[in-house]
Formats: sequence, C-alpha cells, structure tokens
Amino acid sequence: MTSIDPAAPAVELVGVDKVFNEGAANAVEALRGIDLTVGQGEFVSLIGPSGCGKSTLLRVIADLLPPSRGTASVFGKPAPQARLDQDHAMAFQKAGLFDWRTVRANIELPLELKGWSKADRRERSEQMLELVKLEEFGSHYPFHLSGGMQQRVAIARCLTFEPKLLLMDEPFGALDEMTREHMQAELLRIYEELDTTIIFVTHSIAEAVYLSSRVVVMSPRPGEIHSTIDIDLGERSDAIRNDAAFFDKTNEVRNALRSVEQVAN
Repeated sequence: MTSIDPAAPAVELVGVDKVFNEGAANAVEALRGIDLTVGQGEFVSLIGPSGCGKSTLLRVIADLLPPSRGTASVFGKPAPQARLDQDHAMAFQKAGLFDWRTVRANIELPLELKGWSKADRRERSEQMLELVKLEEFGSHYPFHLSGGMQQRVAIARCLTFEPKLLLMDEPFGALDEMTREHMQAELLRIYEELDTTIIFVTHSIAEAVYLSSRVVVMSPRPGEIHSTIDIDLGERSDAIRNDAAFFDKTNEVRNALRSVEQVAN
C-alpha cells in the first residue's frame, strides 16, 4: 500500500454512469450522473429501493466494475490504481469464509497470497483477532461460529492491510436483529480505532442513521442521488436509539425514501 494524500477526498465520483450491455437491446442503465465526494474519516451509508444501483456504485468505487462514463477516484488516484495499491477493502453480505481453513488461516489468506512469511502472517492475524474480539477462536473453523462471529472474521480479513477505506455491501443483512445491533457497535468501535473511512450499503433506515455521519438516498433505477442527509448524533450508544434526535433523523431519511418512491410512481 502506497502513501495516501491526507488532503485528498477518500472518494470522488464525477458524472458516473453505468450501463450494462450498452448498445444492446437488453441494455440496463444502472447509474446516471452520480456526483459524490466522501471525505477521509467519514462514515457514509447508501440507501435506496432494491435495484437502485447501491451495490453497483460500491463496485465502481472498488474498481470491480468500470464506469460507462465519468470518473471515479480514491484518495486522489484513479480507482484502478487505488485497487492495485490496496488502499481499500470490501466486505459483502455473505462472509465468504473457507470452511476447510481455520479462522486464523482465513484471516491470513490475503497475506499468504501476497507472499508474507508465516511469522508475519501469524503476527498480523493475532492483531486482527484481537481487534474483532475473537482471540480465543483462531484455531476454530467457520462452521463452529455464529453468523455474527463469521462476519467479524470476514471484516478482520478485510482489515489485514489496514485499508484507509472500507467498502461494505449489506454485511449485516442476514443477521438477526440483536446480533445486527451488536455488530453495528463492533463496527463503530473498529472504525474509531483504525481511523478509517467507511461507505456502507444498507436497506435499513435505523442502521444507516445509527452508523453514519451522512446518509445518501438514491432513486430507483437508473440510480441517481436524490438527497444527502447529515447525521449529527454525537457518540453512539444503545441509548441513542431511544433519543428524540434519532427518531427525527430516521423520519427524515424515511420521508426522503417515500419522496423517491412517489416520484418513481
């Protein structure tokens, strides 16, 4: 991972369109005219109707998909270069762990592929296990763990290189409500400890408001940015979920989503 310009935005998208099968009869316009700047240290959630292009947008940032038009830069670099420099990592809804590898071996896999020594891999995996509070489970296998614990392992694997940008595509969507709230608290703890930037895709209004410094509301396909809502709730805790300010912000996001649906209909 190369050095990062501290003055550059974590992400800058300018006029980004994404069309699948462009020019063909079955062309699908997924994104249209996306302009978005995410500052370093922000926690930004993307929310919108199913199929609005949230995950596609995340993949454009990660350079897993090229934009059809427009530009995507990460820390001032073109997205392909940022990917090569390992400036970011991505976590998906499914943990994607290998059942035949121990928890520790799953975490070490990216380092193994990069040719790190066994000793260095072990040292880093121990650090990551401590970070996600799974120190006692390094020798276990994924099928021994709960869904929430598996997601923590997946996050630990993403963080082996300590990326300055973490892209998360509904990582808690399949978890039960109590586990989900626990994972939200864990994620915020890791976010603060590592001083990273997070872009987070979710369908949950409450989750977006609880986690974020800013919520970006997207319109139905072709996905456009409908509105951006700043979230200033101070330090997060379970108590904040019962605070009037929290309810006000969830209603603001909900009303923005209703407005999007009314325009679409």
